[in-house]
Amino acid sequence: MASCLWPLAPHAERQFDNYDIAVLQGLDKMNARVQRLEIPVGKELKFGPLSITAQTCRKTPPEETPETAAYLEIRDTRFHDPSVQTLFKGWMFASSPALSALEHPNYDVWVLDCKNPETKERSPSKPSSSPKKASPSKAAPKEE
Repeated sequence: MASCLWPLAPHAERQFDNYDIAVLQGLDKMNARVQRLEIPVGKELKFGPLSITAQTCRKTPPEETPETAAYLEIRDTRFHDPSVQTLFKGWMFASSPALSALEHPNYDVWVLDCKNPETKERSPSKPSSSPKKASPSKAAPKEE
């Protein structure tokens, strides 16, 4: 009985790096069309009637066991009632797509990878010590 009470070794917490773009794959079952989807974190992308928002995209460092995870919200824009509209909200894992999947009769969506826009490689986004420049797409402040 004493052997059953022996404490287990502490489980090491996995480290994940944040990335700027979630790379997904979508399947339109009606047309048998597969499409690669790249969604910047915090942005929304349309795939058929689905609206997919990537809240975050994380990946383990190269020296760790490979895992990619994205926190997604997927809505069907054909419905105006928000309770019906949300089809999926949660984490999807590249290594286990069936673990947490979108259940839809006409569409499948799964995570492939995470990446950053400037390098398009597997380097994580790191906070810089210098302030970020405003993007050209943002409007300039109005003068009074």
